[in-house]
Amino acid sequence: MPEKDAAVVAAVAKGLEGVIAAATSISSIDGTAGRLTYRGIPIEELAANSFYEEVAYFLWNGQLPTQPQLEQFMADLALMRKLPDNIVAALKIFPTTSSGMDMLRTVISLLSVSDPEEENNSPGANRRKALRLMALFPSIIAGFHRVRNGLDIIAPNPTLGHAENFLYMLTGAKPDPVRVKGVDLYLVLLADHGLNASTFTARVIAGTEADMYAAVTGALGALKGPLHGGANQGVMDMLDEIGSLAHVDAWFDATMSGHRRIMGMGHRVYKTEDPRARVLRRVSDEMGHAVGQHDLHEMALRIEQRAIAHPHFLERKLAPNVDYYSATVLYYAGIPLDLFTTIFAMSRIVGWTAHLIEQYADNRLIRPRAQYIGPDYQPYVPMAERTTEKLAEVAQSLHMASSQS
Repeated sequence: MPEKDAAVVAAVAKGLEGVIAAATSISSIDGTAGRLTYRGIPIEELAANSFYEEVAYFLWNGQLPTQPQLEQFMADLALMRKLPDNIVAALKIFPTTSSGMDMLRTVISLLSVSDPEEENNSPGANRRKALRLMALFPSIIAGFHRVRNGLDIIAPNPTLGHAENFLYMLTGAKPDPVRVKGVDLYLVLLADHGLNASTFTARVIAGTEADMYAAVTGALGALKGPLHGGANQGVMDMLDEIGSLAHVDAWFDATMSGHRRIMGMGHRVYKTEDPRARVLRRVSDEMGHAVGQHDLHEMALRIEQRAIAHPHFLERKLAPNVDYYSATVLYYAGIPLDLFTTIFAMSRIVGWTAHLIEQYADNRLIRPRAQYIGPDYQPYVPMAERTTEKLAEVAQSLHMASSQS
């Protein structure tokens, strides 16, 4: 690459790293200190004292609910959980091999056509849409899983909370409280996380004044990628590959010798341990004992111990991220492996919609610029003259001109 172009590229914040692209009051991340807050409350305090529905109300409204406000919120949520007929019909036509994220992205887009307020971006309409999306994500995911296994869709139970109701609709049985608590904590911890890739995608789409369903559909597309939402499934694949605690050390040594990546280690923002991982490590430990599969947690813990003492991880300041122990938590809760990323979406829908409400309230089209590094000019070659030799000649002249500039 010519020196001029190399200097230009060096000045570009690749991946927008470090670029401030929005102002928000929803969540705050201190990557150096390993600190995450939702509207000023540390995530550890919310994990210890709150539950998902209360966190959703808090993120959307900016203050914790009173008891009557929370009861009304949960009652409104329960009324919106029933799947619309067009969604039930859609779930029945997906191939059984369909990805859960492909299904979810398609169904949420379809969901818009059954909402008479789809194009209404008023604050009241968008809050109703946010509540509807939060209510329906668990019903859609559970319904998809039931249908693909040849089972009847289970209607939501209005007496159950969000996490418990999801597990009930997934299995048809009242779930163990340990599993309910694990899923609820996961939902709390993943509800929002600053301007991550999917949230940024949602805000960019909302910035065009497209509707909330369009913005959430785009966010789901961004979340599907293994560099964002799919990493915890990779952690379980890794544990399955290792097989047992006795094999961890040999596997770790071979992995480091082969320069392979260890899934769930390192984070784009955190230069120390992800605070959500601290909570999930404890939850994974407790759930492993409760469900009689503590060996998986022990394997994950041993890999972590080897990793954080290794020079490669020390030098790069790599530590477990939220995906690392969330993998075992979701597995212990009985979530099918290929639905892990959809559960991430089920949690993050609250954060996405909180950001969308914020974006619509003070909107400006998000339109960054790109730094052009191509040729200043190249001639148009008519088709009659467009031989391989002629095109190579043009390319060579461009290369020489670029090198001399």
